[in-house]
Amino acid sequence: MQPLQLRIRFLSVCVLFSGLLFSQETHNLTLPKCQQIATRNNYQLRTLQEDFRIAEYELKAAINRFKTNVELRLTAPDYSETISSLQDSTGTNYFPIKQASYSGNVRINQPLPTDGQVYISSGVYRIEDYYKNEQSTRLNTRIGLEQPIEALYAYNNIQSALRMARLNYELSSRRLTRARLDLNYQIAQAYYGLLQAFEREKIARQTLNLQEETYELARNKYRAGVIAEVEALQMEVDLGEAVNSYDLAVAARQEAANRLKQLLAIDLSDSLKVASELDYPVVTVNLDTALTYGLKNRLEIREREISREQSKIDIKSTKVRHQITGSISAYYDFIGVDQRADDFPLSHNFENAWQELKRRPGNRGVALTINIPLWDWGVNKARVQAAEARLRKARMALKEEKITVERDIRNSVNEVRSSLKRLQLLEKNVQVAERSFNISRERFANGDINSQALALDRNRLSQAYNSRLSALITYKLALSDLKRKTFYDFQGKREITGSSSPGM
Repeated sequence: MQPLQLRIRFLSVCVLFSGLLFSQETHNLTLPKCQQIATRNNYQLRTLQEDFRIAEYELKAAINRFKTNVELRLTAPDYSETISSLQDSTGTNYFPIKQASYSGNVRINQPLPTDGQVYISSGVYRIEDYYKNEQSTRLNTRIGLEQPIEALYAYNNIQSALRMARLNYELSSRRLTRARLDLNYQIAQAYYGLLQAFEREKIARQTLNLQEETYELARNKYRAGVIAEVEALQMEVDLGEAVNSYDLAVAARQEAANRLKQLLAIDLSDSLKVASELDYPVVTVNLDTALTYGLKNRLEIREREISREQSKIDIKSTKVRHQITGSISAYYDFIGVDQRADDFPLSHNFENAWQELKRRPGNRGVALTINIPLWDWGVNKARVQAAEARLRKARMALKEEKITVERDIRNSVNEVRSSLKRLQLLEKNVQVAERSFNISRERFANGDINSQALALDRNRLSQAYNSRLSALITYKLALSDLKRKTFYDFQGKREITGSSSPGM
């Protein structure tokens, strides 16, 4: 019997100092801290964050397409020496060209919500002809309108692009939020798994201590001739089983710790300490609230809805290919031109062109261009029918997805409620088991029961502790699972949303 006791003491010393001998750093962890570390280091989450930034920039670009833009074009200079030809009634005549041109043009565009634009363009154009020894200057200012007519009744490109950008932004935001909740749940599983392993190790240690006390009591009673040798031997066997259970609990705790270290990118030689979170909130879960926020925020449903919206836009863009299209354009401009000898002062050249621009009547023009498709052998009709079929498919998928999500949320709500009831019941079971074991230990000391009855109550107590612990972990994970499935925190009573969309 003495070697067995020495083994127990040696094992306790090894467990106590093994961490000190091999660890490099000790990490004091809580669940929020673990989730924060994982959020910072997770590759998938960082990738989704970049996708969200891409969608954000694209939405900003789509919004800014409605704003005034200004562009400047410069040519300084454009020099050329070549031979050109001119055909007339006398034949083809060739003549040399040697000239340099300079130009500058500023154009201010104001896009319209109707997919058209109004603009003001003003420029200066100057040509120096070295063969003719002359220079010319032209000033031009134009106010114009451009408007595609199909945008008024069929398909508006700028509005559709903005709609698509908003949908992609929303989808990226929801995917990022869902990924964070999924990651938090994954970390919660590993964290609570480690917490459960720590607590089971404590329970195994407590059971071992109780068995040591019982073993010492049985040995003393055997020496006093109160109990038979077989009962003392049985207590020794029970003590060996308690030691083995403790060994297994230590190994399970190390495995759970390594699993969490890997998720958090912590060196496996480091040691972890977790806060003992054995208390729990009693959270009231309302099914209607869970369904409302779940059906509103679930990524799967919104993906189906966005797919449906994209199908509608695709139908419009496909139909317009075989509809009447065209454009309306109009302009009003002023032109001033002056042509002088090469030795004429440049300032006079510009001044004369300006005076002519003010004197000359403005130019104007308006045009209506219409394209009428007549026959394409049903190509576009088939494309439209395919797009409409995709829309019907998206609608059916959306309806089916809503049923699946609702069923999933109902199951999660039931899981939270049942796990809470079971946890509260098992707490009472622990109290009963503790009281029953204390009574049995006193009765064994008094000789009223044998070792087998005492072992039965001891095992019942250990089982009660482990069952209560498992129910606690199940309840906390059920709350975390319900949060990620409904985008609603029932404990904090708040909706979990992503980033807000930038305004127009």
